[in-house]
Amino acid sequence: MSKGMLILHGPNLNLLGTRQPEIYGSMTLEAINSALRQHVKPFEIALRVEQSNHEGVLIDRLHEARGWADGVVFNPGAYTHTSIALRDAIAAIALPVIEVHISNIHGREPFRHKSVLSGVCLGHIAGFGWHSYVLAVDALLRQWDILAG
Repeated sequence: MSKGMLILHGPNLNLLGTRQPEIYGSMTLEAINSALRQHVKPFEIALRVEQSNHEGVLIDRLHEARGWADGVVFNPGAYTHTSIALRDAIAAIALPVIEVHISNIHGREPFRHKSVLSGVCLGHIAGFGWHSYVLAVDALLRQWDILAG
């Protein structure tokens, strides 16, 4: 039986490739999504990719994931530091969620150092550029005993 995985991108990530490339790199969101699809192809994972700049839409996608997904890789962007609503949604869906950040949020401005979401996530990966997503996907695959490690 194949597993389902949601890759969920939060606000401003649609601007990757042009938005502050010195922090976020030059890879576009479409290129990241394509690389992730290729990465999971050998494992026959049902992969869905979503992006929204709107908190309510992100909550809706998390709620919908309960019906089909076995785990979520989530880059909540700036909502990481502010959204109790997203925290509550993650806690409510009872799925393993891995919080991902392209930049090292702990090495940036002090207001970015605290995540209100990490406490309800399976794990937190930050600072490895777009590869943070790959590391999170691999962590879920290991959690599911699909990838040896």
